[in-house]
Amino acid sequence: MDRRHFVVSSALGTAAIAAKKLPFAGNPLAPNGGMATRKILIAGGNFNTPFIRYMAQLTGKPRPKLLYLPTASADSPQGSIGWFRNCAPVNCEPSVQESFIASSRQTLGWDEVLLSVDGIVCSGGNTLNQQAIWKAQGIDQVLRQAWDRGIVLGGASAGSLCWFEEGTTDSRPKELTTVQCLGFLKGSHSPHYDREPLRRPLYQKLISSGQMKPGYACDNDAGIYFEDADVKRVVSTRPEAKVYYVSMVNGKINEKVMEPEHIA
Repeated sequence: MDRRHFVVSSALGTAAIAAKKLPFAGNPLAPNGGMATRKILIAGGNFNTPFIRYMAQLTGKPRPKLLYLPTASADSPQGSIGWFRNCAPVNCEPSVQESFIASSRQTLGWDEVLLSVDGIVCSGGNTLNQQAIWKAQGIDQVLRQAWDRGIVLGGASAGSLCWFEEGTTDSRPKELTTVQCLGFLKGSHSPHYDREPLRRPLYQKLISSGQMKPGYACDNDAGIYFEDADVKRVVSTRPEAKVYYVSMVNGKINEKVMEPEHIA
């Protein structure tokens, strides 16, 4: 790493730490000297070719570098193969960064890899394990820097849940439970809202009892694009797939349907 790159990385790291303490204090400088727009694109399930294509567009690059981070799936080879297959129709440069590594073959730091791309897609899988590994490795801090720099973040299932403060997860034995996550996006999240029968009643119960903050529930094939933690666009690849904002209204649980736009 040359001196200039080290100075820039250090400055961005300091800005990220400050932003983590004061999330609404304003965005750090982007690499081009302007103010970066923080971008996150999630899906309730199936972050497939249409979502990858949309992420590529959000980068603003003609041929963006998109990286797959399969920590939650324990670096599943099948997931990585599927990633390259889904990226094939998209004009992008796909890559994979595994989390189960050895220093003898991982010669670049997490920051050198994750901050050198235009978009990062996180896999589905075990959210609890994902969060533990990221924190142990310091990947959570680098992802914060990536978000602050305007690198587009995203994913489905564990890859959507990870960006919120909290949500519902099947990461533990026997039953669905709650998990605390990165908190880039305020509130809670429930993926797979239409495909896993226990998700909806548990999410409503937790919010109605005050055990969980209000938040966004996404059906499979439906998702949300956030800019600076605000909803910018709701999208889907399947006509019946929906997104909901779930909260308490006049003492009763309320599901506000957020009608999505179709993407292909």
